[in-house]
Amino acid sequence: MTEINSLSAQTAFNSQVLKAQLSGQLLQLTQDQPGLLKPGETAQAQVLGLRQTGSTFQLLLQVVQADGNQTHVQASTTQPLAPGSQITVTQPQSNSLALLVPQANASAMATLTQLDTSKIPLGSLLQGKVLTNQALPAGPGQAAGYRALVTLLNTAQAGATLTLDSPRPLAVGSLLSAVVQGDQALRLVPLSGRQEQLNIAQHLQAQQHRQASLPSLLNALQQLASRPSVDGALRVSASSLLASLPDARQLSDSKLLAQALDNSGAFLEPKLLTAQAAGMASDLKTQLLRLMAQATVSAPGNPAIAATSLAQALPVMARGALGMLERVSPKTPPGAFPIPSRLLQALEDEGDVQQLLRLAAAAISRLQSHALSSLQQSGSLENGNLQTTWQTEIPVRHGQDFIPLQVKLQREETPEQQAQRQRDPADPVQALWRIDLAFDLAPLGPLQVQAQLSQGRLSGQLWAEHERTARLIDSQLGALRERLLARGLDVGDLDCYQGSPPQGPQTRVEQRWVDETA
Repeated sequence: MTEINSLSAQTAFNSQVLKAQLSGQLLQLTQDQPGLLKPGETAQAQVLGLRQTGSTFQLLLQVVQADGNQTHVQASTTQPLAPGSQITVTQPQSNSLALLVPQANASAMATLTQLDTSKIPLGSLLQGKVLTNQALPAGPGQAAGYRALVTLLNTAQAGATLTLDSPRPLAVGSLLSAVVQGDQALRLVPLSGRQEQLNIAQHLQAQQHRQASLPSLLNALQQLASRPSVDGALRVSASSLLASLPDARQLSDSKLLAQALDNSGAFLEPKLLTAQAAGMASDLKTQLLRLMAQATVSAPGNPAIAATSLAQALPVMARGALGMLERVSPKTPPGAFPIPSRLLQALEDEGDVQQLLRLAAAAISRLQSHALSSLQQSGSLENGNLQTTWQTEIPVRHGQDFIPLQVKLQREETPEQQAQRQRDPADPVQALWRIDLAFDLAPLGPLQVQAQLSQGRLSGQLWAEHERTARLIDSQLGALRERLLARGLDVGDLDCYQGSPPQGPQTRVEQRWVDETA
């Protein structure tokens, strides 16, 4: 559905305007109804249903005749009548009804032109279905406008029909959700983004069932790279991947840290979309895909696969490996940070190459889980600010071990800051930045860091699961503050706690839609 920043309820119709527009309007009957009404006889009718087809409107009417009999008829008209409207009709011909609009009945046909804020307080979320949409006549130099009838699906005024004016057309039959900002002002919450968020949440839940921690694969690659019996190209790819991983000491250099984030696999798809070939060879996800391709060729019992057919064969192998992981994987809450670790054990009676395929597929799925979590946590907030999230995982060398460092960066901007950034991209500090880190470093145990940078002022909390680690970090917070001040930062609160941060809602998607088919 088209995204519209704001909607406003139209000015209340004057009854004389209604009378002038609708008096004498002919309703064309879908089927001839001879003798429905006697010549000169009038009857009361109620609009039961309304549907727009192109520039015309289909009505379902319940006509109450003079003898009390009720007849349902279908008719078409060029002017919409809201469901529930009470109208007076007469029958000039067998295939039509003429609409009479006396002054007393004008209000009976009017839709809601303002909201009752005593029943629907400011800030309430309205949900509705678009019944009709018409272009409004625009004078010279005037912007185009559209008028729609929307049936409310929730709140105390559910079932009522609201008349809305908007700068863009609303798709007939679509659902919309809007926040009440006044008795004649609404702010539309774009439905397209809400549907995408729901789709992302569903894919993320399925993807996390198939993932496994990167050390499972990296430990297997270490063993594989030391075996002369392994295919030469596969051994070279394994050694190259391991050599590309950063050392823990390298991450203290800002340039090397930025390079490690760029090569973490989180930005492979944007690079492909923008045809950025530079740096793709060292990307972690690229190397994993290349490794899977070579492992597929080297798998025992598999004939050599030609390069032209490898692209078709690889997804089949990957799906098979991922399918096995999904059957044995425990459920993980979608959007959780950090993603829980999960090490796969070697499977019995299977060759090393088949096991490598499963581990590589699980590692790619884990990187995809981070990417989907980034999408899930990006978008417009309720206060109108824009939040952008980048979440990824960097495997770091620590001696002979590999420590997965999970990173989440979030930027929150007001509409004014967004406009300023577009004018001056070199000044991103004005936005609110949040940084989350999670890693498990022996002998300190699991650690999490939550930091916030706003207008040059830094504050943060550290969480350690082990009590002695929490005491050690707490004793060093003074030294940390001094080092941050030396770097030119304005330092706020720095605290350390034992345990892990509380997990709040991981998504802003509101699943409160009324199922219109229910």
